[in-house]
Amino acid sequence: MSDMSSAIILHNYPQSPVAEKARVAFGIKGVEWYDVEIPRIPPKENLVKLTGGYRRTPVIQIGADIYCDSACIIMELEKRYPSPSFFPTADKGMLWCLSRYTDGAFFDLAVKLVLGSAGDNLPPDFAADRGRLYLGPDWAEGLKAANAELPHIVSQMRAPLSWLEEMLSDGRQFMTGDSVAAFDAQIYYVIWFIRGRWERGPEFLSEFSKLEAWEKRMNLIGHGQSHALSGEQALEVAAAYEPLALDGVAGNEPQGLEVGMPIVISPDVDGGEQPVAGTLVSADAHRVAIHREEDGLGNINVHFPRAGYKIQLA
Repeated sequence: MSDMSSAIILHNYPQSPVAEKARVAFGIKGVEWYDVEIPRIPPKENLVKLTGGYRRTPVIQIGADIYCDSACIIMELEKRYPSPSFFPTADKGMLWCLSRYTDGAFFDLAVKLVLGSAGDNLPPDFAADRGRLYLGPDWAEGLKAANAELPHIVSQMRAPLSWLEEMLSDGRQFMTGDSVAAFDAQIYYVIWFIRGRWERGPEFLSEFSKLEAWEKRMNLIGHGQSHALSGEQALEVAAAYEPLALDGVAGNEPQGLEVGMPIVISPDVDGGEQPVAGTLVSADAHRVAIHREEDGLGNINVHFPRAGYKIQLA
């Protein structure tokens, strides 16, 4: 295998809406990347060998550094490929704040819309997995409620889509102006999900003509240039390289974190997921990274966003 030390490897599956956000982000940056297809539901043995237990999609790998969550992926892409910027206006902070809505309540509405409308047509194993992940311990009741409340859920989705339609009414090409931004990808993946996975999606979205025109422009951006890679090859890449040398905790650390401290990290929601354990190597207001050792792979750094994740002492 040629030098893969800086190659971007995306662990994903084609139907994943959040992976679509990452793929569009690659298109915005115009980067070349390697595509590892992972299972839609656990077990995801190769993936969790890299992450230490994190099973959500997508994850990117660069050598022996593993970046979990699409927010962390966008941060790292912007750092490594600063031009064109994901933040072409002076509103970077506001866009990150808005992303907490698009990745939170906005996406949750889309999940309830898609899963609730599917009803009993969902494969039982998929329903159990995604229901627990997104709807909590009482996921079966949550699916029933989503099915019974579909008109209400549609009304709650219709409101933000109307606001986006109004934003585009001044003739701008993208959400923040005439240059595409990360915020476009952070909205696009939800629209992509609704259109492709809800049978009434195309009919529902046809109400928003300017949003549909924007959606077509986003679709034309593409996904950059990709090459297929197997999960086993991705593990070989991790084993062949050492992770980045990171060392430091930024000032005003609210949890008293220190380099070398054993910690566990998990999403700040009850999705029934396995936390990831390791030794802290870096932390600031935006990201946290831990070091772990994996049999057969050696040293691995696993990176997470700070927002939306819980850190506890091991």
